[in-house]
Amino acid sequence: MDCVRQRIATSENVEPVTSTACAAPRRTPSSAAAATSRPTAQEDERTLLAAYNYENSLIGMERNKEAKSLLRKTIPMARRVLGESNELTLKMEANYGSALVNADGATLDDLREAVTTLEDAGRTARRVLGGHHPMTARMEQNLPRARAALRARETPSSPPGQQA
Repeated sequence: MDCVRQRIATSENVEPVTSTACAAPRRTPSSAAAATSRPTAQEDERTLLAAYNYENSLIGMERNKEAKSLLRKTIPMARRVLGESNELTLKMEANYGSALVNADGATLDDLREAVTTLEDAGRTARRVLGGHHPMTARMEQNLPRARAALRARETPSSPPGQQA
């Protein structure tokens, strides 16, 4: 899925790739003016949607470290292009919180960031989408798990042979 990464990293005017293989993008005929213009908002949204689908697939395959890295790049872009209250932006933030909690070797800072991210995104989702929206419900289900993981990590364990 390097095509998605390439598309995110560049702002070139490219034709969509129609095959399932990851081929190099074909350049569209363009004038000098078109070559210097930015992609349209619709192209940006499609790129972000492709990135979200890729991130979602990475999380589904339990490749949380890769998903976390990609989400750190795409969430600020989604906030800028789509807005903080956009459903796709909120989905990315929910995925980011999940990736932080579920990543192998998640640090205490990762778990704190996951809780903060899910709290903030959950408040926004409740305000924008409502309490009964599936995205709001998903965040409300993931938040207690993130808090429990954080509590478990913050609580010092007792040495072997001693009871607390």
